[in-house]
Amino acid sequence: MGEIDGSYRVLQTPGTRLGAQFNAGISTLEPGQSLSGNMISGSRSQGRGLHIRVQGLDDSQEFFDIDPKAPAQTLLSEVFLRGNLMESDYFGLEFQNMQMNWVWLEPIKPVAKQVRRPSNTLFRLSVKFFPPDPGQLQEEYTRYLFSLQMKRDLMEGRLICTENTGALLASHLVQSEIGDYDDVADRDFLRVNKLLPYQEKVQERIMELHRRHLGQTPAESDFQILEIARKLEMYGVRYHPAADREGTKINLAVSHMGLQVFQGNTKINTFNWSKIRKLSFKRKRFLIKLYPEVHGPHQDTLEFMMASRDQCKIFWKICVEYHSFFRLFDQPQPKSKAILFTRGSSFRYSGRTQKQLVEYVRENGAKRTPYQRCVFPYTVCTLFIRQTPCLPYQFLLSWRWRKDQVVVYIVYFKTHVPLFSQRYPTDKAYFIAKEILTTERTYLKDLEVITVWFRSAVIKENAMPEGLMTLLFSNIDPIYEFHRGFLKELDQRLALWWGRSNAHVKGDYQRIGDVMLRNMCALKEFTSYLQKHDEVLTELEKATKRLKKLETVYKEFELQKVCYLPLNTFLLKPIQRLMHYKLILERLCKHYSPSHRDHDDCKEALKEVAEIATQLQSSLIRLENFQKLTELQRDLIGIENLTAPGREFIREGCLYKLTKKGLQQRMFFLFSDMLLYTSKGVTATNQFKVHGQLPLHGMIVEESENEWSVPHCFTIYSAQRTIVVAHKKIVFLKAFSLKCTVNPFPSKQLPVLPPPPLPPPPPSGSSDEVSLEQESEDDMNSSRTSLDKQTHHRANTTMHVCWHRNTSVSMSDHSLAVENQLSGYLLRKFKNSNGWQKLWVVFTNFCLFFYKTHQDDFPLASLPLLGYTVSTPEESDSIHKEYVFKLQFKSHVYFFRAESEYTFERWMEVIKSAASTAGRMSLLIPKGGPMEMNGN
Repeated sequence: MGEIDGSYRVLQTPGTRLGAQFNAGISTLEPGQSLSGNMISGSRSQGRGLHIRVQGLDDSQEFFDIDPKAPAQTLLSEVFLRGNLMESDYFGLEFQNMQMNWVWLEPIKPVAKQVRRPSNTLFRLSVKFFPPDPGQLQEEYTRYLFSLQMKRDLMEGRLICTENTGALLASHLVQSEIGDYDDVADRDFLRVNKLLPYQEKVQERIMELHRRHLGQTPAESDFQILEIARKLEMYGVRYHPAADREGTKINLAVSHMGLQVFQGNTKINTFNWSKIRKLSFKRKRFLIKLYPEVHGPHQDTLEFMMASRDQCKIFWKICVEYHSFFRLFDQPQPKSKAILFTRGSSFRYSGRTQKQLVEYVRENGAKRTPYQRCVFPYTVCTLFIRQTPCLPYQFLLSWRWRKDQVVVYIVYFKTHVPLFSQRYPTDKAYFIAKEILTTERTYLKDLEVITVWFRSAVIKENAMPEGLMTLLFSNIDPIYEFHRGFLKELDQRLALWWGRSNAHVKGDYQRIGDVMLRNMCALKEFTSYLQKHDEVLTELEKATKRLKKLETVYKEFELQKVCYLPLNTFLLKPIQRLMHYKLILERLCKHYSPSHRDHDDCKEALKEVAEIATQLQSSLIRLENFQKLTELQRDLIGIENLTAPGREFIREGCLYKLTKKGLQQRMFFLFSDMLLYTSKGVTATNQFKVHGQLPLHGMIVEESENEWSVPHCFTIYSAQRTIVVAHKKIVFLKAFSLKCTVNPFPSKQLPVLPPPPLPPPPPSGSSDEVSLEQESEDDMNSSRTSLDKQTHHRANTTMHVCWHRNTSVSMSDHSLAVENQLSGYLLRKFKNSNGWQKLWVVFTNFCLFFYKTHQDDFPLASLPLLGYTVSTPEESDSIHKEYVFKLQFKSHVYFFRAESEYTFERWMEVIKSAASTAGRMSLLIPKGGPMEMNGN
C-alpha cells in the first residue's frame, strides 16, 4: 500500500480549514508498545477503576479514580474541576513515553490506550498553549499557574536567559511566595527552594532585586514574571530535535504565530501560519509546504529529518493543536470515519479555541468562586483544613480558596493584639498622587492596545510592511517600557504612603515630588520619539490607503473590544499624557506651601514637563486635527481626501434639514473650508452618508424662523445651493461663526439661489411636529445596560453620540476633554436599585468606560456623557452617603460615590466639562443681518 503519511493544511484565513483526506487507520499505540501488550493491559483493568497520580504545577500530587474505558477527557475534567481552573484549555496533562520524552495525553482516547501502565505513571499538569501576552489570561489563578510553569521551566533549563534576567525572575518568585524583603526570611527561603540551576552564584543579586519589590502583591509579582518571560526568545519553546537537508542539527518548535527553527539556542527562522499551506510527515520526514510567493514556485516545500516516525507524528500533532487553538474561531469538528479507508491521520484538536475560551470566561467568570491570595512577610505554617476552628490568640494573615479546601496562614500571639492599626489618609496630596497612579494605569493599558494587541494582529496576518513596523514599534516600544517602570515606582510609593511599614512615622514616603522629578527628567530623553509621532500617524494612514490587507486588519482590529476608541487615538496618548502630568503637577504645587518638603521637587518636575509640553504643543494640535479628520474619513461615505493639507475640523453636530418630507435629521460637519451634511443609514458599517458639500467661501447664514415658522431656523446660502436647517437651541447657529468674521456681505456679490419649494412646516405644537429630542443610546438599550453586554464601541464616537443626543461638539471641546482624563474606582448605583457596585471607571472622549478591575483589557460597558447633567443628589433621591454625584439624562439616573472629597470634586469637574454643551459657546452673534463665512 505504500507509505501512509499524516498531513494537515494550514490556512491563511482564521476560522476556516482545508485538508487532505486522512486515514483513520494510523496506530495510536505508544512507541514501542505492542498490540498484544495493550490488550493484556486492558484486560487486567476490566472490572476496576484506574488509580491515576497527577502532579500539579505547585509539585503537590493528587490521585484520581477513572473508568478504564473512559476517554482521557474524563481525567482532565476531574483535574480541572478539583483545581477550580476555569481557563483550563491552556493546560494539559503530559507523561513520559518509553523514550523518556514528554508527550501530551490525548483527550479523546482512553488513558489505557495511550500509556502502558497508567497506575504506575506520573502525569504532570503543565501549560500546553502559551499566549503571546499574559494580559490575555483573564483569571488571576491562571496567571499564578503560568508563573509556576515559568518557575518549572527555569529550573529545568527550558526558559534560557541571562543570569541577570534569571535573578530578576527569581526575585519576583520570592516576592510572590513570602512577600516583602526580609534578609533572614529570604536566605531561609532560598536555602530550601531551588529556583535556578545557578542559584548560589546569583543569590545576593536575587535578594538585592527582591528588596526593590516592596509593596508588590502576589498577583502583581505573577504578572511581572509573565511580562518578563514573554519577551524571552525561549518563552513557551519546547524543542523537537531534527536535522535539515544538509544534515545540520537543528531544533523545531511551535508557537502561537507558527513554526520556529533553532540552531542551538538561537532562533534562525520563523514560518508564520499565514505562510504555511500544509504540514505533513512521512516516516521520519517532517514536511512544511509554503505558499509559492514565500520562497518561489520551486522552493515551496521544506523537509526536516527527525529521529523516528513517532517523534515526527508527536510534533505534527502539536502543530495541529497550536494552529487550531490560536488561529481558528470555532472548535474544529471531527471528521467522519471513512467507509473503506483514506490516506493520512484522523487526528484533530478536540478542545475549544482561544477565541471560544475567552468568550466563555467572559460570560461565566462571575459565577466562579473567586481566587484569593494574599501573602504577608512572616514565616508561618500552612494548614490544610476543611473548617477553620475559632482558636484564641490567633491572627488570620491570609487565605486561599481551592474548591473544598482552605489554605490558611495563621500566626499566634501571646496576647490578642492587632498587628497594625488601620489608617485612613486625609491629606489632599495623597489623592492627587493617587490620581497620577490611576491615570498612569489607564495610560499604560492604552499603550498596550498598540504595543501588544495591534502588533499581534498585524503580525498574525503579515499585513504591515517591515519599514512601517520598524517606524511604528521602535518609536512606541521604548516609551511603553519607560512608563512600565514609572508605574511600578508610583505603585510602590503609594503603597508606602499609608502602608504597613513605619515610613508614615518619619514621613519619608509621604511625598511624590522626587519620583515625578526623576521620571520627568528621564522623559526628556524620549522627546525625539514623541516628535516622530507626526510621521508615524501620516505613514500609517498612507499605508492603509495603499495596502488593502492592512486596511482590512486595521478595520477588523477597531471592531475588537480592546480597541475601545478609534485606533489612531491611542497613538496620540504619549503626547497628551505630558499635558496631564503638567496639569496634575500644577494642582500639586498649588496645594503645597512653599515650605513643604515636597514643594521644590514638584516645582522642578513641573518645570521639566512644561518644557517638553511647550516643544510639542503645536505638534499635538496638528496631530489631534489629523486624527479627527482620519476618523471622519473612515466613518463617512461619499467624501474623498478629507485629510487634505490645511483643512481644519471645527465642529460636528445634529441639525434638522427642511425637505419636501418635512424636517429630516442630518449630521453636519463644519471644517475650515467647507460644510458637510450627512444622514445615517441602517447599515452594518454604522457609517454616515454624505448628502451635500458646501464651500465656506462666500457662504451667508441668516436666521429665518419668521419666514418658515420653525423655531431656531436659519438659512444657509452658498454658490451651489441653499438649505434651511433648524435646531432646538440657537447654540449651533452660533457655531457657524467660529471661523467667520461677522460682517454683512452684499447680496449682489453672491449669486444666491432661491430656496427650493417646500411644504409649509407643521404649526408649533401640532401632533405631527417632528420631535427635536431623539432617543439616546441609553434609551434604546435601557438604563440598566449589563456590564456583560456592551453596545458596539464605534457607537461611542462623538458623531454617533451627537446624533442620538441632538447636540454638537467642537474641536475646542475635544482639546478640553483631552486635558480632563481621569481614572479610578467608583461605586455605582442605579436609580431604583439598593446596592452599590464597585467598578473601575475611565473618563475619556466624553464617555465613561466601566471595567470590573483596572487589570481588565477592555471595558464591559460605557456611558456617553454628552447631554447628561451632573449634580449632587436631592432629598427625594434618599441617598445618605458622602461624596455622591448624580448623572441624569431624561429618565435615566445614575449615582456614583467617590472615596474622598478631592476625588468627588475631580469627577464632578471632568464630567461637567463633557456632559452639557449649553455653556460652551460664549461667542454672541448679532441679531438681524446675515453672516459671511469666509473660509480659507
